[in-house]
Amino acid sequence: METMVRRNPSQRLRGDQRLRGDRLLRETVWYGGAWSVALAAVALIGAAAMLVFPVVLGRAVDAALTGGTAWWTIAACALVGILVVTDAATNLASGHQTARATATLRYRLLRHLFTLSPRDAGRYPVGDLVGRLAGQAADAGQIGTAAVLGLVALLPPVGSIVALLLLEPVLGLTMIAGTALLALLMRTFVADASQVTAEYQRVQGDIAGRLVEALTGARTIAAAATAPREVTRVLAPLPELAGHGRRSWDLLAGAAARTAAVAPLLHLSVVAVGGYALTAGWLTPGQLVAAVQYAALGAGLGAVLATLNRLVRCRAGAHRIAMVLDEPGVRHGSAPLPPGGGALRLHGVTVQASDGRPVLHDVDLAVPAGATVAVVGESGSGKSTLAAVAGRLQDPDAGEVLLDGVPLRRLSPSALRRAVGYAFERPVLVGETLHDVIGLGLPDDQATVPVDGRPASPPVLRAARDAAVDGYVERLPEGYRTPLADAPLSGGEAQRLGLARALSAERLLILDDATSSLDTATAHRIGQAVVERSGGRTRLVVTHRAATAASADLVAWLHAGRLRALAPHRRLWSDPAYRAMFLPVEGGR
Repeated sequence: METMVRRNPSQRLRGDQRLRGDRLLRETVWYGGAWSVALAAVALIGAAAMLVFPVVLGRAVDAALTGGTAWWTIAACALVGILVVTDAATNLASGHQTARATATLRYRLLRHLFTLSPRDAGRYPVGDLVGRLAGQAADAGQIGTAAVLGLVALLPPVGSIVALLLLEPVLGLTMIAGTALLALLMRTFVADASQVTAEYQRVQGDIAGRLVEALTGARTIAAAATAPREVTRVLAPLPELAGHGRRSWDLLAGAAARTAAVAPLLHLSVVAVGGYALTAGWLTPGQLVAAVQYAALGAGLGAVLATLNRLVRCRAGAHRIAMVLDEPGVRHGSAPLPPGGGALRLHGVTVQASDGRPVLHDVDLAVPAGATVAVVGESGSGKSTLAAVAGRLQDPDAGEVLLDGVPLRRLSPSALRRAVGYAFERPVLVGETLHDVIGLGLPDDQATVPVDGRPASPPVLRAARDAAVDGYVERLPEGYRTPLADAPLSGGEAQRLGLARALSAERLLILDDATSSLDTATAHRIGQAVVERSGGRTRLVVTHRAATAASADLVAWLHAGRLRALAPHRRLWSDPAYRAMFLPVEGGR
């Protein structure tokens, strides 16, 4: 298997990463499209109606006391209706806006993940990536709603201050003093909660990563009877998670308590000053009612706390997504391949692990077009890494890989994937049916051929036959249209399905121990199919079998990341060190 190195996902964000996370957050606001505009419009109408309502209500009170017109009462009732309608419309628009933004963000993250090389993607545990895709994308997707509603939520308090200043400057100054204190309390909350939320999400990702790793190795855990120990390992970060969770709730509860203590005092202060202004003749009864209403709106600045808490979660989620988006994707050129038969050359190829240790060191390898080259070596010698760089599943840290004289970096993605096919020791099967699994990456052929009354495309049929998996598939009740989830697969059958996908390669076929789970007869049959139906393709075969090496034209012998020899098997067999790689394995079979 390809050598993978993982970066610790708990690394803290640097300043430049925070800036990119904030930029992603701003971009996400616009992902809601027209729903973002609709949300802003409806919320603004509701906020305007809320600000106008106290004045209209005050006029209605004065009109009732003085026997004036009833139009003010009708206007107040109309404003109540507007507030009800805008509240419902705000909920509808915010739901659509959040759903659209979240979907767009998830699509962007998932698409970027598929542009990463397997080594770069492997730096993040699968569970952690799933957590970012499902959880943190949903958090960040709420930024449009949180930003709009947060800004709109500021309008009533600010408008209340202005209205009170116009009604009576003393009331406005009283309101300003209390609001400044509330704003200071909430600023402290935001600063503290941001770090706690980021740490909480980090530990969540750590637990998810451990869980996926444990589920992947469930059979090994069951065989070793170490389930309790594994449960302990997976849940080891749980106390830290609980600590961050309690800290988050403590911060929110403390901020809410302080706000709840200050807000009523602010309200009472305005009411008291307003009462004095009424007795002094500065205000009418209706204006006092309006002042009391505006005081309630201004003191309601504490309601912004929930919005701030949501903004904190949005920002933390966006930063974790931006961390993955910062990983550079594989860049391709636009060059086509010239006429040729798949001549492969590695020139000075070096690949390093994350600790600087060379996995491959200065490898020079020339594979003639149409030849079969077996790659052998002890475990850890760099066989799978060589196979990865040969087809650009991984770029070397130094050196160049050329196919028919063209550097792989300069090829277009379509040209590269048409030319190179991969089959792995433990293939991951992708598709809804077995037909989809085999047809993944094969030429699109709309024509179908009935097999036992069920349609199958000719390229899929040829690939299944060459991979010796046609008999297995055709024995299933639904044949090639059998859902993958309903197909009982042995390790060998899974390998053959994975091999079938690779047989569409036009120039280079890379088999990374792809027949290790097959019996000798089946492996021989597949080997014949690969050679006899090669169509002039070059074959690079990573193997542990002496028989496979013997049937190859050349053997590339790797030792400690270096190419020790490139020669026919029969010539290398005279070397005791070469024989020692096979004899224990062959003898143990």
